[in-house]
Amino acid sequence: MAKIVLAVGTSHTPMLYTEPQDWPRYETRDRKMELLDHDGQRADFDDLVKAAGPEVAAALEPAAIEKTYDACQEHLDRLADAITQAEPDAVVIIGDDQKELFQIENLPAILIYWGKSILNKERHPKPGEPEWWATALAKYYGQGGDETAPVDAALARHIIEHLVANDFDIAQSTALPEGRGEGHAFAFVHSRLLRRRPVPVVPVFLNTYYPPNQPTPRRCFRLGQKMREAVESWESDARVVFVASGGLSHFVINQDLDRSVLEALVSRDTEKLTSLETVKLNSGTSEIRNWIAMYGATEHLSSDWYAYMPAYRTLAGTGTGCGFGVWK
Repeated sequence: MAKIVLAVGTSHTPMLYTEPQDWPRYETRDRKMELLDHDGQRADFDDLVKAAGPEVAAALEPAAIEKTYDACQEHLDRLADAITQAEPDAVVIIGDDQKELFQIENLPAILIYWGKSILNKERHPKPGEPEWWATALAKYYGQGGDETAPVDAALARHIIEHLVANDFDIAQSTALPEGRGEGHAFAFVHSRLLRRRPVPVVPVFLNTYYPPNQPTPRRCFRLGQKMREAVESWESDARVVFVASGGLSHFVINQDLDRSVLEALVSRDTEKLTSLETVKLNSGTSEIRNWIAMYGATEHLSSDWYAYMPAYRTLAGTGTGCGFGVWK
């Protein structure tokens, strides 16, 4: 039977593909965003600036930003090396879609893709788009032409069938909308962690981001458990890796929440993870759901290493709580 041999969690923020000297440029974008405070309530950018502690200003010193950026790159290399060393036959990627493929008129809570391959489509700059932003986003995707990545369609279908047999109503897809490629959560794994190697993947989409059909933390955990059952019942000797792509808190960093989640993942505190307040799991912070689903699939593994870097980019405390972890 197939075996889950490794689990990896990673943030996938564009900041990880943005040169450190350009991080403060995000302020223009952040001022236009609907920001949420640590309680999940709407917050004004300038009010957040007034409420921010001195540690935020210190983190925005050029030397501090560069140190955070360099540490994150080292952590990403460690994750990529761990996947390479695991020699996977398939990688199950749990990520979200932010209206890159699915729109509000048809937005599945849980979808598994089982086409033979998935397109990583080259991204070209949009009119008026700042060069630094266009460059960062382009690094997710095929540079020098569109690329296709293999999908383990047989494993994906087996997981779908097992989930349906266990009372999960799973959406499925074998093709992407015309003219579109995979979204950022999956492209980041291909470009940064798999280093564009042709390792077959199984893309699992969770609607973490958009109310009202976001899966609860408990549902995400149960989904992971049943995916593990599916993998372990598959008649194959395949070595399978699970990757949670996204998070942690953003766009306003909540260090207390991030550290609590990571500590619960390491200590295998299921109750803490499944009882997280959903009001706090909105906007980008919602991607913590992907980590909970990964945890459900890999309860049998132990924490090998993890790291946390609060990557601030403005005086309002916006940025990304960057989390990285390996379970073996």
